[in-house]
Amino acid sequence: MKTHNSFEERFEFNGNAKTLSLVAIVIGVIAIALGFIFGGEHVQRTYSNLLLMSYYFVCVCLAGVFFSAYQYVAQAGWSASFIRIPQAFAKVLPIASLILIVVVTFGLFNTHEIVEHGKKEVVPYLYAHWATHGLTIQGSENFDPIVFGKKAFLNVPFFYGMLVVLLGAYSYFGWAMAKNSESEDTEGGMSNYDKNFKLACTFLVIFGFTFPIFAFGVIMSLEAHWFSTMFGWYNLAAMHVSGLAIIALVMIYLQKKGNMGWLHIDHLHSMGKLIFGFSIFWTYVWFAQFFLTWYANMPEESVYFYIRWEPEYKFWFWLNIVMNFLAPLLLLMSRDAKRVTNRMMWTCILLIAGHWLDYYIMIMPGTVKEHRGFGVEEIGTFLGFAGLFTYLMLNALSKFNSLVPKKHPFLEESLHHHI
Repeated sequence: MKTHNSFEERFEFNGNAKTLSLVAIVIGVIAIALGFIFGGEHVQRTYSNLLLMSYYFVCVCLAGVFFSAYQYVAQAGWSASFIRIPQAFAKVLPIASLILIVVVTFGLFNTHEIVEHGKKEVVPYLYAHWATHGLTIQGSENFDPIVFGKKAFLNVPFFYGMLVVLLGAYSYFGWAMAKNSESEDTEGGMSNYDKNFKLACTFLVIFGFTFPIFAFGVIMSLEAHWFSTMFGWYNLAAMHVSGLAIIALVMIYLQKKGNMGWLHIDHLHSMGKLIFGFSIFWTYVWFAQFFLTWYANMPEESVYFYIRWEPEYKFWFWLNIVMNFLAPLLLLMSRDAKRVTNRMMWTCILLIAGHWLDYYIMIMPGTVKEHRGFGVEEIGTFLGFAGLFTYLMLNALSKFNSLVPKKHPFLEESLHHHI
């Protein structure tokens, strides 16, 4: 861009980013295929990693909708000049949602035989704790009174209805807000901004009440005997921090590529404050959930953490808190730290890996049971989904007629954002 106010700039998706994202997708497909070909425990690990990454994929895209929504509701001006980035995340959400539903479907209806308590059982690869045949049938040898008490929620029709309705609603709000923002560029005026303000208010109310239900169903029900009323907010914090970290990374990438020249270090500083603050919030919920469960010492509650304190998971359990709390605390506490681009970049990368580990600790002990290190399934699936997200998100970003919402009513405030 030649001048500060040249707002016809479009993002061109080409070069190394496109090539590397496609290579990562191919690696991911090969790793997933190998997991199924190897058979045995590799199939279970593959399903578990597919659930982990498809859930992570949805959460990152959903974070884009969430970020956009609370910026509109707060009538915030500082973020207007880069709002296209979270809007690109929102545009990818329908595809991410479809992938999650497909993964859940195959994991729920494909079964395998295991030996549990000395007897053979046929169980699905995912959600065996509540979807195994006979758990809610009185008189069955598999009857489970705890799962029976939760059968109104833990049943296949409700589970699918919850997934489809919630993901459909979230995707609609993200798509509608992005569409109105694009229309604003050509139509001008306040009508599209007002529409987005109303959509954002509605979305945040729906999202606030339903995201915990979404997290309960997709992740917490993997271990159906256990429950935590804080689990939904814990997942919300993880979703938000990882989404913020990726938004900040995209900002840094675009600037290094020569795009978005109107952004300056104060925008990155403000993103750093959000990342720092919500990392502390994530820690608060993590500690509250862990401490209250440990202190109560009730077997039906503490078994969740007991499994994660087995030797194969204990190191990763504590590394989780180091990566997602101690690292951002030490790296981003000072004002100057948030204004160093490379420090922000590496902190964001660390948090993305940290919250992958966070989801790993949530999912694997309830599905794979025994940790056998990070192999082809973990590394390959992560790379595949990272490549897919990068490809789809940058492709969506390239479809915008302009990288800046030219007629956003608070654009000038964002261009002169100084702290």
